[in-house]
Amino acid sequence: MLRSLVFAFCIALAGTAVPALAADEPNAVVQKIADDLGNALEGRKEELRNDRDKLIKLIDATVLPHFDIDYASIMVLGPNARAATPEQRARFAKAFYNSISHRYAEGLLSYTRGRINIQPFKGELNDKRSLVRTEVVLDDGKRVPVDYVFRKTASGEWKAFDVIIEGISYVTNYRNQVTAEIAKSSLDALITRLETQGEKALESLEKNAKS
Repeated sequence: MLRSLVFAFCIALAGTAVPALAADEPNAVVQKIADDLGNALEGRKEELRNDRDKLIKLIDATVLPHFDIDYASIMVLGPNARAATPEQRARFAKAFYNSISHRYAEGLLSYTRGRINIQPFKGELNDKRSLVRTEVVLDDGKRVPVDYVFRKTASGEWKAFDVIIEGISYVTNYRNQVTAEIAKSSLDALITRLETQGEKALESLEKNAKS
């Protein structure tokens, strides 16, 4: 499931056009990420494939400003967030994001523009939870629904905090894994593993969840 999630997320970031929207609306944010990342990757895939640090910096510069890491990490921690100190939450947020971006960075290089349809937004925007609905077209022609969940921050910016693929939430999926891991050891132990092992710690979480 996680590989499919990142697969769709990476395609979305190299997406296609949508009708003109207010610059700060969630659909327009997805489009801006798509345009900026598509332009940044243009003609540089081989260079970036051979320089992982440069690829990570490109992703950080393009995606990070539009992703609410702190809120997403609280959602992933679930009930454990209430018992965590501000320092623990900050460390977890940074380590978790870094682990994910390093593990799946190279997948971004496999995709090109034109494989996603961003659906027109319907209804009224909800500051706490608004969906950008997209449809990803796979190589075999299959169409996969992918929703990006946004919220409006205290500063008035729309930022994404979750991705839902075929009804499966990235936040919920990782929350289950993180909750189980913390129950086995502790939040500090998990944070340390993420900080020191990075993507290998994520692989371990996923394996434990399947066992």
